[in-house]
Amino acid sequence: MFKEGQILRARAAALLAAVLLAAVALPAQAKEALDRIVAVVNEDVVLQSELDQELRTVTAQLRQRNTPLPSSDILSRQVLERLILQKLQLSVAQRAGIRVDDATLNAAVQRIAEQNRLSLSEFRTTLEREGYDYAKFREGLRREIAIARLQQRQAESQVSVSPSEIEEYLASQGGQNSSTEYLVGHILISVPESASPEQLQAARDKAAAAREQLAQGADFARIAAAYSDSATALSGGDLGWRTQQQLPTLFADQVPRMRVGDVSQTIESPGALHLIKLLEKRDGERQVVTQTRARHILIRTNEVVSDADARARLAALKERIESGESFADLARANSDDKASAAQGGDLGWASPGTFVPTFEEVMSKLRPNQISAPFETRFGWHIVQVLERREHDSTDEFRRAKAMENIRARKSEEALDAWLRRLRDEAYVDIRLES
Repeated sequence: MFKEGQILRARAAALLAAVLLAAVALPAQAKEALDRIVAVVNEDVVLQSELDQELRTVTAQLRQRNTPLPSSDILSRQVLERLILQKLQLSVAQRAGIRVDDATLNAAVQRIAEQNRLSLSEFRTTLEREGYDYAKFREGLRREIAIARLQQRQAESQVSVSPSEIEEYLASQGGQNSSTEYLVGHILISVPESASPEQLQAARDKAAAAREQLAQGADFARIAAAYSDSATALSGGDLGWRTQQQLPTLFADQVPRMRVGDVSQTIESPGALHLIKLLEKRDGERQVVTQTRARHILIRTNEVVSDADARARLAALKERIESGESFADLARANSDDKASAAQGGDLGWASPGTFVPTFEEVMSKLRPNQISAPFETRFGWHIVQVLERREHDSTDEFRRAKAMENIRARKSEEALDAWLRRLRDEAYVDIRLES
């Protein structure tokens, strides 16, 4: 939710299809006629032209995913709420000094082009040929990155994970298959803070109406788009594949007891009502990796030792080892990696990703007992020898390593949802949509 990379992948996946499906350009006269204020958001405004542009993009994306469209007035309301939240977050980001410079933006556009298998010039040409203003696309992406950075900052400032939480996380899984994943649909119906009995009943009636349609077989994505006040409404309420521990706390215990296709009763929480549906379920696999045990000799360069000197010294050491001298003894006497030198250069058993990419690339090409030619990484010059390899079940280590990530992700999502609702509730918003 908070990573810039996720923003870019989402844009890359949907952008060109949206452009090709939507008439994204309006004649200048039409734009002038429609350019009126549809919402006042604190000291900012949302224009009709902004709403229409976002409506075309969202409509194209929904059609690309084969999601039935809600009625036009409901879709307009959902999209307008998205734009209102965007305006509010951008205002906070600006006050917080969050800026996205041109270098960062250029790199982001380049990555999106590459993910669409296009050069930058081809990507720009494709957008402009279909009527998409390239400068506006760039500024829209700049805004999305700024919001992602703001959300990440909010999460980091509010969320921490203690060692005891990790232990509780692991203990709570008991004998369950912790890698079982659930695809859950979610509908959130907001309830005003300090809601009156009438407002609370209206929200309950709305939830009941949505659940009744779902019970009769209505498409979940369409109902979510029509009823949900969540940020996921326009993506059909899809929360994505998650383990039990990655699900929101409110219904994390309930989902594993549901059968695929089940829809929950209305779940009440402060400020919202919820409906969930278990869309799919799958069992994860054990994490088996190929581990390598290797040893190395490192020579660092400095004012006295040049690259050529380091390479030559290592080449000479390699010859001595291949002539029968002990690798371990030479590592103890010559290696600048003092921690491994004390162990004869032994790096122990290592899983993929332990070392820097260049080191791993060289190591992966060696047969057991083979010694590499001298090569350079950011640490200096090395020779490395692979001693042995093994297949290792790292499921337990993987689960522990994922525990921190999963707990943080869940807490961050809950904190962000609460912050966004508070941001919206505390803002001055005057909606001027024509009925």
